[in-house]
Amino acid sequence: MTLIAGIDPARLEALRSREAARFVAAHPKSAAALARGAGNYLDGVPLHWMKDWPMPHLPVVESAKGARITDIDGHTIHDFCLGDTGSMFGHSPPPVARAIKAQAGRGLTYMLPSEAALEAGRLLTATFGAFEWQIATTATDANRFALRVARAVTGRPKVLVFHGCYHGTVDDAMVCLENGVTVNRPGLLGQVADLTQLAVAAEFNDLASVEAALKAGDVAAILTEPVMTNSCMVLPAPGFHEGLRALATQYGALLIIDETHTISSGHGGYTRVHGLQPDIFVVGKCVAGGIPTSVWGLNAATAARYHKANAARASGHSGMGTTLSANPMQFACLEATLSQVMTPGAYAHMESLAETLQQGLSKAIAQHNLPWHAIRVGARVEFICAPGPLKNGTEAALAHVHAVESAVHVALLNRGCLIAPFHNMMLISPATRAPQVRALIRAFEEVLEALT
Repeated sequence: MTLIAGIDPARLEALRSREAARFVAAHPKSAAALARGAGNYLDGVPLHWMKDWPMPHLPVVESAKGARITDIDGHTIHDFCLGDTGSMFGHSPPPVARAIKAQAGRGLTYMLPSEAALEAGRLLTATFGAFEWQIATTATDANRFALRVARAVTGRPKVLVFHGCYHGTVDDAMVCLENGVTVNRPGLLGQVADLTQLAVAAEFNDLASVEAALKAGDVAAILTEPVMTNSCMVLPAPGFHEGLRALATQYGALLIIDETHTISSGHGGYTRVHGLQPDIFVVGKCVAGGIPTSVWGLNAATAARYHKANAARASGHSGMGTTLSANPMQFACLEATLSQVMTPGAYAHMESLAETLQQGLSKAIAQHNLPWHAIRVGARVEFICAPGPLKNGTEAALAHVHAVESAVHVALLNRGCLIAPFHNMMLISPATRAPQVRALIRAFEEVLEALT
């Protein structure tokens, strides 16, 4: 018999079937609501990512508060997905909710700064470091604009990204390695361009592959997360980030750090906690407490180069920016989040409970003799259905075991715990409490017991 990530396939199928039936029986109102209204949407969902949840059908949410979701079937769920980081500081943090209410009476968008905008700029620098900031709506936009700046100031066409990375739906980053050669990622819908003219891929934690790509002299920027996420998590090897910084400087490329997921690492993100020195800094998702907002900032030297390039360009549209970005609602929520929600005290609480969660998952894995591991970066925890730690994107891709993961996800939800659908990610928010973490650990133990 061939085991699947250490699991008997028959036991896995029995759990999958049993838990799917349990979910359907417990969610009749959601099923009925979807039958009535989902047909207005393409493929039955307003965002096709919602098809990635592994349940037989989606639960329909009635409300969310703190670290809990209530669905229309009356289930109160411990939420460890938290909008895939978008609500990492909890659903509707009270300071953010108050800021939204106050700003709603003062106007939603007017393409002019407010006093909150000026204070938010000060708070961004105090939190993340000395960068000159711009505001966008999504991290995808922020990364796209950062790449435009990098190309403008270097005069080079390409971005270096890491195999298996994710930086939002930025076309330029949608490449991977096949037999050591950069190619368009398979499965890109409607993509007709040869993205290898714009990007080159290297392996995370492999400085030799980075240097080989940089030697061509056509790379404008290295775009990387400090920790590989949105795949099975890969931590940086000792010296990797120092090596990236040195190689970028040596070969004249800018270093862009995308903290959109690794903002879980601690106050100021992984960059501030570990003293990284990017030329351009990007963070999105939860930076404004759940209101769609991202920020990107240039260090002083890069800003000076940007100003020079911008002054020399022909008159006309720069091609960067969107009308609804930098609106007053974003700034009201940025100010509230940075000053009252995203605090060192909040991170201390989050990291303490995340450590408890990682230890509990690791203990359960060991007790059931599974070839899995649990890993953490700050408030973000994952269980991975393979031995670890993983070294790069190739290993991360091989560590995904969809059949096991999807069955476990549904089984956890049936026990009142929601985790992220795209991978096995769990987040701790300031609103998460110790009993919720214990409930998730107990649910995980029950599921592993059923599987083994």
